[in-house]
Amino acid sequence: MSEIKVSRDTFDEVMVPVFSPASFVPEKGRGSRVWDTEGKDYIDFAGGIAVTALGHAHPELLKVLHEQGEKLWHIGNGYTNAPVLRLAKRLTDLTFADRAFFANSGAEANEAALKLARRYAIDTFGPEKIGIVSFTQSFHGRTFFTVSVGGQPKYAEGFGPQPQGIRHLPYNDLAKAVEAIGPDTCAVIVEPVQGEGGVLPADPAFLEGLRRACDKHGALLIFDEVQTGVGRTGTFYAYMQYGVTPDILTSAKALGNGFPIGVMLTTEAIANHFSVGVHGTTYGGNPLGASIAERVVELISDPTVLAGVEARSRAIKAHLQRIGERFNMFREIRGRGLLIGAELNDTYKDRAKDVLNAAAANGVIMLIAGPNVLRFAPSLIMPMADLDEGFARIEQAIGQLVGASAVTR
Repeated sequence: MSEIKVSRDTFDEVMVPVFSPASFVPEKGRGSRVWDTEGKDYIDFAGGIAVTALGHAHPELLKVLHEQGEKLWHIGNGYTNAPVLRLAKRLTDLTFADRAFFANSGAEANEAALKLARRYAIDTFGPEKIGIVSFTQSFHGRTFFTVSVGGQPKYAEGFGPQPQGIRHLPYNDLAKAVEAIGPDTCAVIVEPVQGEGGVLPADPAFLEGLRRACDKHGALLIFDEVQTGVGRTGTFYAYMQYGVTPDILTSAKALGNGFPIGVMLTTEAIANHFSVGVHGTTYGGNPLGASIAERVVELISDPTVLAGVEARSRAIKAHLQRIGERFNMFREIRGRGLLIGAELNDTYKDRAKDVLNAAAANGVIMLIAGPNVLRFAPSLIMPMADLDEGFARIEQAIGQLVGASAVTR
């Protein structure tokens, strides 16, 4: 079969236009470096949006992919398989949970969590207990239910009537949350660190207060750890740092290091409200994805890997501090572990995308979280030499951007 030649222009010809991808086309990745179709190299601080926590083409994961690929890729939900059972056992042994439900993404894991919370509440307390409390600027996925629960209206508008019983409150405002959580609340869903919303860590007292309010009113506390989970914040899950245990936890992104897989974790008592046929998935928990995720969990749960997260976090914050002082650029540098946000000050208001584009031109892949926040979510094992070189390129890019701005003014 002849090879079809494609370029960035091909995207505009054949793809549904829900994305606006970069002008270059990545072709190959190794560790924390990526090469495009023209052979240009980039240092990757985005990690596929906090996904490739072990970098690109990790040799241990390639080995698992090949070994399991020769055995069994898919069998369907009428059967179980050994890899998914081993993965579930690893995750329940590592966490508060007794039971796991596997899906294909964070959105699907959150969809399952929200459905389970309502099912549990209706079974236990009656049909009126359906209220869901979420927080402004939160992001929980792109299914219709999860996008309605998410606290960014722009993603839910234009699709007709939304599911009812959802309230959005200010993040980190415990007083308003306590006032809103009541007898009709079935669940509170919260990110321990808001990712898409600007890389905002939760105050410990905020999460502690949510736990108390949920306990008081018989509501379930759901932690969305799709972005914060699997070592991203320096512990395997972020809840472990806060000392607040949720009733349901969702995880995806780094769990498969790029292979699509998500999971909802919960207790036996809550899980029992999902009986046979109540919820399901065709691909979720397939043996190929589960095999890869099991090795990811084994590697990242190593204490030396988790300790390395903090070392890299300090290095990134130090680079940002230095660059911020040189260019008078940042209002605040925040985050936990290797989920870090640098908020631009008024001088650079709404220019995060400009910085991202300048960085790409200088060989760096990075992220933003809204128009004013630069976001960093690299590999948890990123070589320090790559980290330092990447920030040298970022500093050069910002210098060019500032120079261009000075000329135009």
